[in-house]
Amino acid sequence: MQQPIDVKSVTFPKTKDIATICVYALGLLSAGLFLFLPVVNVLSPSPWQRSMGAIHGVAALLATVVIAYAGHLAFPLLRGSHRILPQVRTVILWASFIAFLAIASGNWAYMRYRAPLGGARRWILENTPLVHYLFMEYHEFTVLFTLPLGVASTWVLWRYGDQIMDRQHRVVLSATCIAMMAMMFFAMGGFVSGLNVARIHSL
Repeated sequence: MQQPIDVKSVTFPKTKDIATICVYALGLLSAGLFLFLPVVNVLSPSPWQRSMGAIHGVAALLATVVIAYAGHLAFPLLRGSHRILPQVRTVILWASFIAFLAIASGNWAYMRYRAPLGGARRWILENTPLVHYLFMEYHEFTVLFTLPLGVASTWVLWRYGDQIMDRQHRVVLSATCIAMMAMMFFAMGGFVSGLNVARIHSL
């Protein structure tokens, strides 16, 4: 004979726990969909988009994530958080290297973009020139700033070491943090503008 269930002994999850699980699940789902963006290039009917677009898409997404993380670390560093300095030095070094890969792959894809026959640039200028002047012109120039800003920030942080947190080097620390924030701004803006152009016309 089945024993009756003692309702008082059953522990139900709290509303706060359910909300926390839902927030984490939505966050992981959103991050997964975001990281899945470059893979969509593989499904493109254009062979150029499947190769150049996919490689540049992966490099650009990776650069945006790492640079955004480095830029986010600039805020506590500017407030004087000394203990994150080793992490900032390592992250900004990798951010500069990945920015170089994103720019190099972007220039490779840019050759196909400007192809005189069948190139995306010509089609966009003929059909929707505002996209070119708003997004592509911005994309072409601003993403290039990420590399010198990253290299300069890396050099300063490794050159000064822990001494950059000293009071007499406050100006150098502030300029470096602002450079890292600008690097994050240009990387995120470049990623969004490039994504919009690719959405209008593939390579």
